[in-house]
Amino acid sequence: MIRARTFTDARQQSHSNAELNWWIFMRISGLILVFLVLGHIYMTFIQVSESDATYTAVVAKLQNPAWKFYDWTILALTMLHGVNGARYSIEDYVRSRPNRAWVKTIFYTVCAVIFTLGTVGLFSI
Repeated sequence: MIRARTFTDARQQSHSNAELNWWIFMRISGLILVFLVLGHIYMTFIQVSESDATYTAVVAKLQNPAWKFYDWTILALTMLHGVNGARYSIEDYVRSRPNRAWVKTIFYTVCAVIFTLGTVGLFSI
């Protein structure tokens, strides 16, 4: 587990390249998500009037593959970012190795189901 704030400290604390890569991913994905979500909020709630925000308008918008990809990117990055953050918490608070394995297995399974349902729901329109 890396508890560093700078890249140099993170490199010194990392026990493997995978942990260092996840540490970098969390910083980059968090920054990207801020702009993706702000763009989504702007295009959904500010650019479109409240009377135009209907089910039919959303379905019409999602007929465009670019919108599907944009929304799927938000879904995928959010899930990866959140799951990795929860993995850090599981590592910190579940001390027993067998219990940690069970908690992670159940958690990853639930997250995979949620991601699959979100993807299917998004691309079935």
